[in-house]
Amino acid sequence: MSKNLTKREEDYSKWYNELVVKADLAENSGVRGCMVIKPYGYAIWEKMQAELDKMFKETGHSNAYFPLFVPKSMFEAEEKNAEGFAKECAIVTHYRLKNDEDKPGRLMVDPNAKLEEELIVRPTSEAIIWSTYKNWIQSYRDLPLLINQWANVVRWEMRTRLFLRTAEFLWQEGHTAHATKNEALEETIQMMNVYADFAERFMAIPVIKGVKSENERFAGAEETYCIEALMQDGKALQAGTSHFLGQNFAKAFDVKFANQEGKQDYVWGTSWGVSTRLMGALVMTHSDDNGLVLPPNLAPIQVVIVPIFKTDEEFDAISEVANELVSQFRRANVSVKFDNRTTHKPGFKFAEWELKGVPIRIAVGPKDLENGTFEIARRDTLTKEVKAKEGIVNYITELLDIIQKELFEKALNYRNNHITEVNSFEEFKNVLENKTGFVSAHWDGTGETEEKIKEVTKATIRCIPLDRKFENGNCVFSGKESVGRVLFAKAY
Repeated sequence: MSKNLTKREEDYSKWYNELVVKADLAENSGVRGCMVIKPYGYAIWEKMQAELDKMFKETGHSNAYFPLFVPKSMFEAEEKNAEGFAKECAIVTHYRLKNDEDKPGRLMVDPNAKLEEELIVRPTSEAIIWSTYKNWIQSYRDLPLLINQWANVVRWEMRTRLFLRTAEFLWQEGHTAHATKNEALEETIQMMNVYADFAERFMAIPVIKGVKSENERFAGAEETYCIEALMQDGKALQAGTSHFLGQNFAKAFDVKFANQEGKQDYVWGTSWGVSTRLMGALVMTHSDDNGLVLPPNLAPIQVVIVPIFKTDEEFDAISEVANELVSQFRRANVSVKFDNRTTHKPGFKFAEWELKGVPIRIAVGPKDLENGTFEIARRDTLTKEVKAKEGIVNYITELLDIIQKELFEKALNYRNNHITEVNSFEEFKNVLENKTGFVSAHWDGTGETEEKIKEVTKATIRCIPLDRKFENGNCVFSGKESVGRVLFAKAY
């Protein structure tokens, strides 16, 4: 199997696009800007969903589903939110087509089937959900209301890239209502921590936790907490956000409750979400010029067994051993595939599973049967070793844990080596032009300065780290006083 991937150093963007398609994760569809997620790619997303869903339920949340369409007047109720998403909205204006009498076989919009009120195809669900919460919440006994939705959303992007930015994508969105400001803030921070835990334990991606600047904040939120990751090309990627909405949506949709004193008050809200953009993060953090490198905790196939044989007798003998090994792995909760296709040669299979990022490959040939051994190949390091058949399942289980840990450590070392402190704007520009990664710099706290820096360098404030040190300094751009450093980067 010929991979012929563009090298990362030659053209990182082209490498990414080719890899997503050749590894059977996704492809462009017949609908401009939309993607088809293929079975192998969807299997990874399903594993992400399963782990996140478990984490959400462990923190007290329940799943529900809300309509895809939002009446325009409802969408406009929270002005900042509506304004923030206005340029990305897809709108339904008619509900029927009819035959074009001038061009047989062609359809046209029926002008008599215009909707009384236009419908927005959801870019996010705050409006439809908070209008529903008005009916669900009457008293403090109904709170907190902790709801999550797995769904698709539409944001009309003009420049698209598989997983990273598409007109339609899959995600989850949590929407919660609380009796007090402190409870809502605690929820916001808790969900940011859930995302960080998932990214680091399952995706093997180190993240920086922080808050967004006012310019980068979610439209309609009072505060946006985020996790930021760094890709191999030195660009940042926002991996998840959690928003403290204050009482903004409660006031827009008149969501009140009777508190314990019997007085009416507006509830406090949060919303939080991650999307199939995480698939792009997974690809770009770990993969190499040979193809995908998947962390074992999210790999649809953790171990693949490839038989090497010349005769039917050899194949039958190897298959007997391999099938028994498959049973042992499954009992140990290791996802395994015996690639017993007789239509492809071992070399083709090696290349295919390497491209698809399967963490461990086991090759079994006649000599292995004689010697009671297996050849073990690691996808992350491309190293091979021969191991005895006895105790192989325990060895592989432990090796999967080692691979998971080492992938995280490798990504962490890369990230830490690409955070550069600067004290002047010349240094700032030099790092972005030559080194890339996060630039740690003093900022005067104004949106005006942030916009000017973005105009000159295309870098934005990725986050104000939660663990930053408060120290007096001077803004690298304006020279005005600053209370601490923030992280800038070019981003996806």
